[in-house]
Amino acid sequence: MAAANNPTARRRRLGVELRRLRENAQMTGEEAAERMSWSGSKLSRIERGQVATNSDDVRDLLELYEVGDPGLRQSLIMLARESRRRGWWHVYGDVMPERFEVYLGLEPEAGTLRFFQAEIVPGLFQTADYARALMRAHPSPVSQEEIDRRTELRIRRQEVIFNDSPPHIWALLDESILYRPVGGPTVMSAQMRHLLDIHEKPHVTLQILPFEAGAHSGLNGSFDILEFPESDIHAPRLVHVENLTSSLYIEKAKEVAFYTVAFEHLRTAALHPDRTREVIGEAEQRLRSQEEGETDET
Repeated sequence: MAAANNPTARRRRLGVELRRLRENAQMTGEEAAERMSWSGSKLSRIERGQVATNSDDVRDLLELYEVGDPGLRQSLIMLARESRRRGWWHVYGDVMPERFEVYLGLEPEAGTLRFFQAEIVPGLFQTADYARALMRAHPSPVSQEEIDRRTELRIRRQEVIFNDSPPHIWALLDESILYRPVGGPTVMSAQMRHLLDIHEKPHVTLQILPFEAGAHSGLNGSFDILEFPESDIHAPRLVHVENLTSSLYIEKAKEVAFYTVAFEHLRTAALHPDRTREVIGEAEQRLRSQEEGETDET
């Protein structure tokens, strides 16, 4: 993947690595910022990937942390340069929450994406009509033009599924998603067909968590796990949790491990992919019958 296509991901990965190197140098953020004659907030924003930094600042930090490996130094300096470029999603900045920019940069960089969704079809799998129906239900007023722009962004984001080197995607969906009538029977039946089509892709594993599973480790809400391929840059697995107003990125190894174990428990409790295909097919038929019933009534 071209580095320039994902400046936000580069910024995030650069920040993770700089923080790791600072900790290896046994410095606190306050100590490092003082040595650099920076404010503590500047260093914090760089380490969190919230702002781009220039190659000179990165070079100075590497000197401060006494990093001698020439390969690592060059890789980090290149990351700093690439992180200052704009991603394709920049043109949607007028309708895209700022917090989501980070995720858009990270998603295509991941080698493996794991989703647990308790309420709705994941964004990567949504049809345009399903996405529009969700946006119309948003608590804040949204114009039709904004809905159309957001939908366009969501569909373009799905290109990651069809890349020449797509990530492996493992999605666990609560069975309630098959029954929540987002947009009505016509929209839902098309969404079920779309899920069946995606299910056939060799790099996608889709499982339904049935009602009969009872209490399970995902009852506290949905989450995503992004795992990045090995490289010369330290790129750990991280967890993404989203709500109406914010996004949380969890990177601490113990916490990430907790979510990873939770995902494994959910995967074990979920239906086999073959049975999942049958259940989604049954849902499509049920919804088509409802759609035909509505047509007959009119």
